[in-house]
Amino acid sequence: MKELDLLLVRWLDTRYAAADPARRAAFERLLESQDPELVGWLLKREPAGDPGIAALVDELLELPR
Repeated sequence: MKELDLLLVRWLDTRYAAADPARRAAFERLLESQDPELVGWLLKREPAGDPGIAALVDELLELPR
């Protein structure tokens, strides 16, 4: 989904370079997820079972638009 790509690229462009290894690893795990999972997490329909991904989802949702 293009909207998901835009959100993920925004985090990658603004936060990845300063992210610690754990946050980078969570981002890589997030990228391995299927679009329906990502949509569920980002729309807060279901929680991510992985605490690292859950924290990253919260961070993604706080990015300025």
